[in-house]
Amino acid sequence: MHQLRHFRLCPHSRSIRILLAEVEIVTELVEEQPWNLHAEFLALNPAGELPVLMLENGPTLCGVYSISEFIAEELRRKASTRQLVPCFPGNREERAEVRRLVDWFGHKLDREVTSELLIEKIYARKKPGASHSPNVEILRTLGANLRYHMSYTSYLAQGRKWLAGEDLSFADITAAAHLSVIDYLGEVPWDDYPYAKEWYARFKSRPSMRPVLMDTLPGLAPPAHYTDLDF
Repeated sequence: MHQLRHFRLCPHSRSIRILLAEVEIVTELVEEQPWNLHAEFLALNPAGELPVLMLENGPTLCGVYSISEFIAEELRRKASTRQLVPCFPGNREERAEVRRLVDWFGHKLDREVTSELLIEKIYARKKPGASHSPNVEILRTLGANLRYHMSYTSYLAQGRKWLAGEDLSFADITAAAHLSVIDYLGEVPWDDYPYAKEWYARFKSRPSMRPVLMDTLPGLAPPAHYTDLDF
């Protein structure tokens, strides 16, 4: 069986878990600790980043970019009548827009909000011997950054059926993965961004999201609305 090395609140891991579920690829999940990566994992991915997909009788794929592109190529190679969600649908221009938004949410949102929130609220506290309280000033800055991203997500959701256009794509998966982590940490002001909220509610109801939303971290419970499809 394929094996995915992941962390339950890593947004990059979540995006691949959701994608694998959408295209009906079953994997064994092996959880890693991003704050305490061991030598065996670093031998798999010297970059020390999640996720890592170890394909049965195949290569080991490191990182969201290589995994998503590999799956996209496999779907094109094995195209059939089955209605599986493609990673990058449409013509060349439409696929370019999907990739632009994957970069936006997977890199810009991650850099400006998600990764720093995880460090402040989880990773710094999990390191052996750590005694860390979140920095209020950093959280305030991250909150302001998030509002910018929520405004842009609402803008996209208001004018399009899905974030990149008419078809569901890896852009939606990436955005939902990051926002689900931020939402778990109780930081998303959904009511201020109704178009983004309506888009996320539609995506949140997909079967591929259920296993992700059921994951919890011991000692840190999500808000009551986190798994509510009618939030």
